[in-house]
Amino acid sequence: MNSRGKYYMTTAIAYTSGKPHIGNTYEIILADAIARFKRQEGYEVYFQTGTDEHGQKIQEKAEAAGITPKAYVDQVAGEVKRIWDLVNASYDNFVRTTDADHERCVQKIFKKLYDQGDIYKGAYEGLYCTPCESFWTESQLVDGKCPDCGREVYPAKEEAYFFRMSKYADRLIEHINTHPDFIQPVSRKNEMMNNFLLPGLQDLCVSRTSFSWGIPVDFDAKHVVYVWLDALTNYITKIGYDPDGSNEMFQKNWPADLHLIGKDIVRFHTIYWPIFLMALDLPLPKQVFGHPWLLQGGEKMSKSKGNVIYADDVVSLFGVDAARYFVLHEMPFDNDGIITWDLLIERFNSDLANILGNLVNRTVSMSNKYFGGIVKRTGVSEAVDEDLKAVATAAKAKAADKMDQLRVADAITEVFTLFRRCNKYIDETTPWLLAKDETKQDRLAEVLYNLTESIMIGASLLYSFLPETAEKIAAQFSSRLRDFDRLDQFGLYESGTKVTEKPEILFARLDPKEVLPKVAAIQEAQRAEYEEEQRKLSGGSPADGGADAGDAVDIEAKPEITYEDFAKMQFQVGEILACEAVEKSKKLLCSQVKVGSQIRQIVSGIRKYYTPEEMVGKKVMVLVNLKPAKLAGVLSEGMLLCAEDAEGNLALVTPEKPMPCGAEIC
Repeated sequence: MNSRGKYYMTTAIAYTSGKPHIGNTYEIILADAIARFKRQEGYEVYFQTGTDEHGQKIQEKAEAAGITPKAYVDQVAGEVKRIWDLVNASYDNFVRTTDADHERCVQKIFKKLYDQGDIYKGAYEGLYCTPCESFWTESQLVDGKCPDCGREVYPAKEEAYFFRMSKYADRLIEHINTHPDFIQPVSRKNEMMNNFLLPGLQDLCVSRTSFSWGIPVDFDAKHVVYVWLDALTNYITKIGYDPDGSNEMFQKNWPADLHLIGKDIVRFHTIYWPIFLMALDLPLPKQVFGHPWLLQGGEKMSKSKGNVIYADDVVSLFGVDAARYFVLHEMPFDNDGIITWDLLIERFNSDLANILGNLVNRTVSMSNKYFGGIVKRTGVSEAVDEDLKAVATAAKAKAADKMDQLRVADAITEVFTLFRRCNKYIDETTPWLLAKDETKQDRLAEVLYNLTESIMIGASLLYSFLPETAEKIAAQFSSRLRDFDRLDQFGLYESGTKVTEKPEILFARLDPKEVLPKVAAIQEAQRAEYEEEQRKLSGGSPADGGADAGDAVDIEAKPEITYEDFAKMQFQVGEILACEAVEKSKKLLCSQVKVGSQIRQIVSGIRKYYTPEEMVGKKVMVLVNLKPAKLAGVLSEGMLLCAEDAEGNLALVTPEKPMPCGAEIC
């Protein structure tokens, strides 16, 4: 296959504040699928990822752990790389911003920008967010909190160097307007233009003096380089950029074809980074794609609740390719996706075990049973074959079109459309009936050939997404994955090839009753780890006990609402007349609640804290005008109010004094 040219792509580099969860890992799997597909298409791909290792938050975490910042980031960077390798990320370079060559180049870049007048020295006084390592003005805050992460900010003042952002703002606006594909999806582009660029850019603080864990400004020792100027420049420093003269690798690969990042850091990559590049007189990247988030379904991720999902736990229970399939298939193009253990089991059984695994197993087994494993083309065709062949030969172009748009989930769907068509073809041709008729043996052989050829086309397209599975499928058919440019041709599988005698079960169906106890053990281990961390922070011991009536729990404040907002909600006292466990759930109870003269059915996730017997007779507080919804297939017509402590324990909110059913809570 002739080269279609270079393709340089990057992920955001992972911040080394802790172990990446499945939502963080989604990005590297998404990037890997794109990189593998581009390689299949014939591009010379250079795929870069890595870790972002400087900043105040890292210094504080290292101090809390009682180790040096370098020792801390060495540990976390090692864990990030282990997980990236675990999910078969085929990166070409793993960057660390503590690499000596990167640090030297960042110092040169800072000095160049200072010498040409784009960076100047001043002082900063404003509101500072430590997690985001960003200063904000009062007008930029949202409900008094950091506009990026929603956390508290505090007043801070320090000497700093600043970058003249406004100098390049008009040029950046023009670039965005004349390059419609530069920021994707379009919703991210509109947000950047309307919220940041058009209102006017303020000069950006690009150095700090209040902490020391960063790259020193070599001509002013008390300053360290602002973490975003440090981190963003990895995209050029680690492929050979140097202000004094860049190497051949940089000349070949820059500008980047794709920066793949989370939607929360689009502003840094589409405003700060392009302006830095303009100041360095370098071309801008061709595209920045801000992907959505993968969220834990139904509740906030918290180690105290034990509900954080990590990639290595998913892999241990389902396998690498099952983990890859889920995060790639379940993520919409521009909306957040949901992940739960129940959904993982469902997708594993329905898609991987049933649609794909069963198809391959049946096809190989029938070839062995009817023809001693020999797959032979006889040419005895019927009209039904043509539709299968049409779906098979069209799959390549359809998947490629989706991948060009970075609609990876849709591309996988195109591949599985082919596998579904193969399963339908089996039902249409009924090989088991053909086998009973001696006169139909050549027709049966042709049917099995068509299935084998179609599966091999599908497996070759599947490689970018599920590489191990694709290779296993090819091995079962004693063949090799096909070159991409031949995937629109039907009939290339060599007639007379003998398939493996004992087909491997690619994905054995999982029993939730066996998997969920293992999930519970993982969650319990998380809670135990959280409790140990809290004990160390407080200086207490495991025997100190949990919360009592004198303890206080601080929670993150939500935005203020008006009385009119509150008045829209209708709260009343209810009495629980009957209660039972929801059969399909380990968390839910279904209660029959009398509110005034009505009886409402309400489903609540409190089974861990109450038995059905305990619920009966309780007077409770009910949100009665909540829109009905189905939970685990059971209709719920309201919500029972509960209190939650810092450990996630729940208690029903009940009236202090006897009150009649239906009494209004106001």
